[in-house]
Amino acid sequence: MTESTRTEPRGLDPHAATVATGSSTSGGDGHSRRAWERDTLERLAFAALTEQRAARRWKIGIRLAWLVLIAVVIWVGMSRSATTTAASTAPHTAMIEIKGEISDGADASAQAIVASMKSAFEDSAAKAVVLLINSPGGSPVQAGIVADEIRRMKAQYKKPVYAVVEESCTSAAYYIASATDKIFVNKASLVGSIGVLIDGFGFTGIMNRVGVERRLIISGENKGFLDPFSPMNDEQRAHAQKMIDQIHEQFISVVKAGRGDRLKLQTPGLFSGLFWTGEQAVEIGLADQLGSLDYVAREVVKAEKVEDYTRHENVAERLVRRFGATLADSAVGAMGRSGYSLR
Repeated sequence: MTESTRTEPRGLDPHAATVATGSSTSGGDGHSRRAWERDTLERLAFAALTEQRAARRWKIGIRLAWLVLIAVVIWVGMSRSATTTAASTAPHTAMIEIKGEISDGADASAQAIVASMKSAFEDSAAKAVVLLINSPGGSPVQAGIVADEIRRMKAQYKKPVYAVVEESCTSAAYYIASATDKIFVNKASLVGSIGVLIDGFGFTGIMNRVGVERRLIISGENKGFLDPFSPMNDEQRAHAQKMIDQIHEQFISVVKAGRGDRLKLQTPGLFSGLFWTGEQAVEIGLADQLGSLDYVAREVVKAEKVEDYTRHENVAERLVRRFGATLADSAVGAMGRSGYSLR
């Protein structure tokens, strides 16, 4: 039986083999590290490409959204033009709605109402203009602009203008109605309220009780006299009263000029801010007779077909107005607001 023996490879020192093996292991670690670095760089590159693609898609999406918006605006404009053209082909009664608060920027602003009236007056097929009113009032300035334009356009185009009242026609709304040729109401409508007010709140007592100090820096001793957190003295109150009394007199003059001898001036409280039902308004001369829009078109104008000339805000105008309103609110958010109105 031959004894097996273990022999080392010739010419190779055991220590040298160990060193060689260690060198081979170190080379494997370097290869792994290079592979990890390459993999990391590839991932970063792919992430950058993905981010660029997302940004590109976002830009494309924004551009498509603008294109859609422009297309909608064009479509709305073409639809409105088509409607106006169709309305101009046959005799009809032109109707313009005055609904809600009468104020700048609202649906019932002077700009919107006057633009609608201009279209109606210029259309030769419109036999008369009817203002369909359902409004509690609003700005005397806006109402004054509309009333002046009613009188001017009536004289220029020789076309009658009527007011038809639904639920309410008070204050600034009645200011406008009084400039028309005739006012038609429902027996339960609310009509009148010929007066002016400045409304607001005073918080000085509460602030004193809770220990809050109002820090208001002004130039001019009366600059902040309508500030709700500052007291109002007798002189300031008298000045405010004088202003609204003057506007009230302007209101009364417009009503008297528009209604003329139809007004029963002996009616108690006629110009005190009181309002009446439509039936009562006819009795005291604030309105002419009972009647609806269809009645006026059929029996008075003799053009039963009614076409709507109300200027409705389109998509682009609404977006611009809301954007502008947001900026304005941000700019004046810390400022107090006050104003007077016919309400």
